[in-house]
Amino acid sequence: MDMTAQEASITVAVVGLGYVGCVSAGCLARMGHRVIGVDVNATKVRLINQGVPTIVEEGIASLIMEMSRKGRLTATTNMKEAAEQADVCMICVGTPSGKNGEPNLSHLFRAVEQIADAIAERDRFMTVVVRSTVPPGTGSALEAVLAKSGKRAERDFAVVSNPEFLREGSSINDYFNPPYTLVGTSNDTALAVLRRLYADIGAPFIETDREIGEMIKYVNNSFHALKVVFANEIGAVSRSYDVDSAKLMELFCRDERLNISPAYLSPGFAYGGSCLPKDVRALGALARRANVETAILPAIERSNDMHIERALELIVAKGRLRIGVLGLAFKEGTDDLRESPIVKLLERLIGKGYEVRIHDRNVEDSRHIGASREYMETVVPHLIRRMEPDAEKLVQFADLIVVTRKNKLFLEVAKKAIPHKIVVDLVGMPGELAEFENYMGLLW
Repeated sequence: MDMTAQEASITVAVVGLGYVGCVSAGCLARMGHRVIGVDVNATKVRLINQGVPTIVEEGIASLIMEMSRKGRLTATTNMKEAAEQADVCMICVGTPSGKNGEPNLSHLFRAVEQIADAIAERDRFMTVVVRSTVPPGTGSALEAVLAKSGKRAERDFAVVSNPEFLREGSSINDYFNPPYTLVGTSNDTALAVLRRLYADIGAPFIETDREIGEMIKYVNNSFHALKVVFANEIGAVSRSYDVDSAKLMELFCRDERLNISPAYLSPGFAYGGSCLPKDVRALGALARRANVETAILPAIERSNDMHIERALELIVAKGRLRIGVLGLAFKEGTDDLRESPIVKLLERLIGKGYEVRIHDRNVEDSRHIGASREYMETVVPHLIRRMEPDAEKLVQFADLIVVTRKNKLFLEVAKKAIPHKIVVDLVGMPGELAEFENYMGLLW
């Protein structure tokens, strides 16, 4: 190895030689790093030292054998010995489900306790990388364990979230071709180490909060599971009506603007309008008519209603009786009030005795000439009577302002109001609103 490669090389203790650990150890060694595998299981350690993988996986046997022969990959049961030599301790231990679905973190904390013992007499900075899937906040708890060594977090060590995106059967390819390398830390020393560690990975290197790094695997895998069961429920309903579900979902997936895309995947307020609510109900009715039992389809509307209730509870908790609402239509750029979640929210507030005033320029403009006029007059006249065409007067009236849509006018109104009024944000407004004490976000 030439001098440049030596300078780039990092000594990594990979803790846990199961699926993720074995793949990570082999791939890191291939990238030129010195890897020490650590496991309490002496059989796994012996296998690695013999050049034999601990798992069955495409390409792993030749990789482990090659790295072992080149001397880049060894293994031990002695955590303290490995941690004393390492620049990075990469934790890949399992976090299986315990009672009530809670992850069992006992192996993780046991490993970190041993790392704490190892760094007690150490002068070099230690970067502890957590590849295991753990709940948000785990990193802070691990810092407290490591601090028992007498070392100080951020100065002497850092705990970094670095989730893996490996799929069994293609894990080596996934390791070298991830969607991105996600590093959850704000520690500059640790960031520099991780940049060196992954220098040969061509994917974007993304720095983020540690808690986001901890949470994302749960989000990813839950969404993947949701897609599986959603497709299966669609398949079951389709089959009952002699619809080819494979062709149906193939066409569904061709829409990369709305279906297979980031569309609708930003946290915000509930859905509404003339299409989504009625079509979700209709698909559920088709399932019931065919005696096909589904769980996801009926849960969609229930979840949406629960989200409206979540917003109601946030507003009610502030104890203000005069409410000013910016936006009434179900989304930006329309006057359509059909099944608007804002309408449902305001009806609940009015029913509880709150005084409500509403400002929505699009709805105001269509009161006399718009296509929604009949709907307004027959279905929601009680809300139309509460319309306030002047946003400044609405702010003067209200003790609490509810922002229901992202637009420049509402942002400016909220900015002017927030020093003196409580602002409840249902949509995640951009800008500096969140810095004010009077700001309340629904999901942020």
